[in-house]
Amino acid sequence: MSISKLIQESVEKSSWIRKMFEEGPKLKAQYGAENVYDFSLGNPNLQPPEEFHKALAKVAADSVEFGHGYTPNSGYPFVRKAVADYINEEQGINATENEVIMTCGAAGALNITLKALLDPGDEVLCPAPYFVEYGFYAQNHGGVLKTAPVKDDFTLDIDAMAEAVTEKTKAVLVNSPNNPTGQVYSEESLGALGKLLEDKSKQYGKVIYLLSDEPYRKIAFDGIEVPSIFKCYKETIVATSYSKDLSIPGERIGWACVNPEATYKDQLIGAMTMTNRILGFVNAPGIMQRAVAESIGATVDVSQYAEKRELICNGLKEAGYTFTKPAGAFYLFPKTPTEDDVAFVRALQKERILVVPGRGFGTPGHFRIAFCMDNATIKNSLPGFAKALKEFK
Repeated sequence: MSISKLIQESVEKSSWIRKMFEEGPKLKAQYGAENVYDFSLGNPNLQPPEEFHKALAKVAADSVEFGHGYTPNSGYPFVRKAVADYINEEQGINATENEVIMTCGAAGALNITLKALLDPGDEVLCPAPYFVEYGFYAQNHGGVLKTAPVKDDFTLDIDAMAEAVTEKTKAVLVNSPNNPTGQVYSEESLGALGKLLEDKSKQYGKVIYLLSDEPYRKIAFDGIEVPSIFKCYKETIVATSYSKDLSIPGERIGWACVNPEATYKDQLIGAMTMTNRILGFVNAPGIMQRAVAESIGATVDVSQYAEKRELICNGLKEAGYTFTKPAGAFYLFPKTPTEDDVAFVRALQKERILVVPGRGFGTPGHFRIAFCMDNATIKNSLPGFAKALKEFK
């Protein structure tokens, strides 16, 4: 064998997901792209806000000495200050640029954090369902991903989390609004989680960190406010990107912020600054740093995602599907009418509908719909969703 055994095993485990994705081009070639309803990827279809376009044009036109040279490992100081000022206004803390590190998206932010934290065999605990990449992120740095179930409505089950925390737990990773469920964890539940980790840290004589992956923070519906984990527990780190709220996933720009009250803040920031360089990202792209600083606070028109949510939820409810209406993000995670979620996903493929089986997110018996697409695609897919469900009743 020419490749790593570990990677070979990972490829084999995820091969069924790859097979699902491979059906897309085949179906589009056979029936035409407009007749295939691809809900498989969370690739936002909204245009970036005008503020970002103006900022990018301004930054591109500026002639700055070393404007395209290497940036400081943690990012430009003026960019980090702009981000810190915005975080303070949004979440009511007192961060400075010294607590912020600019990264290659949320994935980069999570990886530099886990690289800084994990020793071989350390555990990262997260609620399931969870974003499929988390297991690989932990594995990248010698860690092991462990999961705990959530309640039926996908809210946090603190008792289950308490049972899952062990002396090997180094970090707990949450994602709210959640991919794949769209659930937003309440301030009460996050506070309870913070108290749990405080108690467990004392019990085991070490710090257990709470990491929050927040690329969907600004995409929340019905007036829901996404709580700040900084206020729930002092040993906290937020990782995020501008991929969803600015609709620029291809630009790979985000940040990590360490709670100013964290016990080992300086040591942690020093380690994360180093890992931001040595992991191979070689820091966040300079022109994007300047562009997001110029358009700080801007966001896409979330009402358009709310409209799409209503279209898909109303259509699937009428067809007879069972699901929890998402409070944020742009995903829906319905139950499948059979325990074999892959079989049902294949039935949907016969209707030229592409979705992802729930087992890819650690929760079989469900499937994920990414409804970040044009309204016509959603409307035209609904008869196929209804027909596939009838086959299993």
